[in-house]
This record gives sequence, structure tokens and C-alpha cells, in this order.
Amino acid sequence: MILLAIDTATPVVTTGVVELAADGTVRALASRATTNPRGHAEILTPLILESLAEAGLRPADLEAVVVGAGPGPFTGLRVGMATAAAFADALGIAVHGTCSLDAIAFDVTADRELLVVTDARRREVYWARYSGRRRIDGPHVCKPADLDVAGAELIAGSPAHAAGFDLPVASIESPSPVGLVGSVAAALQSGAEPEPLVPLYLRRPDAVERPAAAR
Repeated sequence: MILLAIDTATPVVTTGVVELAADGTVRALASRATTNPRGHAEILTPLILESLAEAGLRPADLEAVVVGAGPGPFTGLRVGMATAAAFADALGIAVHGTCSLDAIAFDVTADRELLVVTDARRREVYWARYSGRRRIDGPHVCKPADLDVAGAELIAGSPAHAAGFDLPVASIESPSPVGLVGSVAAALQSGAEPEPLVPLYLRRPDAVERPAAAR
């Protein structure tokens, strides 16, 4: 199965073309990752086209799309999910959402209790806890000082935030195309109808419409 993978839940804009084999093996055919927290909308589609060109494939060769559903900041996350939905709709293929933290956990191969943290801005972090690759708590958002790390043996995700905890750090900073597809490989292989795309904002956006009485 040939899939397009997209994630814009972190400052790293990630795209890739991934092959999911019948035995569950996940292999990247091409990938792009660019750190640009303010330019998701401008660079995402060109990165997708570059990934397809590197893999020697056309959009029509894709069999499904996988997109990181966050948690992440409102604007960036919306760009990735809307683009994924538009590609899938145009090609008449399914789009599968996955927790972006699950994708990071997939790439951390250590069989230990893992904490994944990413930047939530406002001096907060998004986080989830894993036993191996299985999520056992989260995703949540809170201040780093309020995050109970008891029992965790390893941490991954945003380097600046991971360094603030007294835990060994796995050098997986953001979702990869392989991690995105791998985190939903079982659902993809089952042929199950994907769940509706639901972004994991975890809190209200910074910009909200004022009530009519306040205008």
C-alpha cells in the first residue's frame, strides 16, 4: 500500500510517501521535513509534490492519506488536516488521522515507559505516556511543572522541553512519515472505514469572535 503522510502539529512540517507492506513493514520512499512554525500553508503542498517526485510517483498512485491530528496549535494543525482531506477527496481515497504523539512514540523503539512532549506554547506542553508504542495516558496539555513523570523511563519530543525533565532523552523530535503510518498500520491493513478527522486542539484557539454585545 502506498500512502501519503502529513504532519503539521509541531514546528516541523513533515511530508512523505510511505510503503506499508502486507507483513506490516513500513518503509519511507521519500520524505521532507522543514522547521517553519509560521509557514505551514506556504510550504506544505510544495513539500508533498517534492516527496512524490522523489519517489517517482504521481498523486494517482496513492492509496490513502495519513495525517497527524495533533495535539498542536490551531492554525498549523488546521493547515495539515485540511490539506490531507483535500488531497484524499480529490483522489477519491481514504484519509486516516492519527495522534501526532503516537507517531513520535512509534519511532522510539525502546521497550520502556515513554513520555512524549511537544510545545503547546503559553509555556505549556502537550504530552502523552506510552508503554512501548501503546498509549496509556493522554494526550493532555499542562505546564511542565504540573506534569507528573513518576514511572516514566524515557522522554522524546521537543528537545527544549524534554531537557527540562530528569529523564533520558530519545532523539525523536517530531512525527516522521514512517511513524505516522506505523501508528495506524493495523487500521490501514484491516480495511476498516477511517474515523472522521477530528483535530486534537485540547484547548480553545487564541483568536475568538467577540460576542455581539461587545462590538
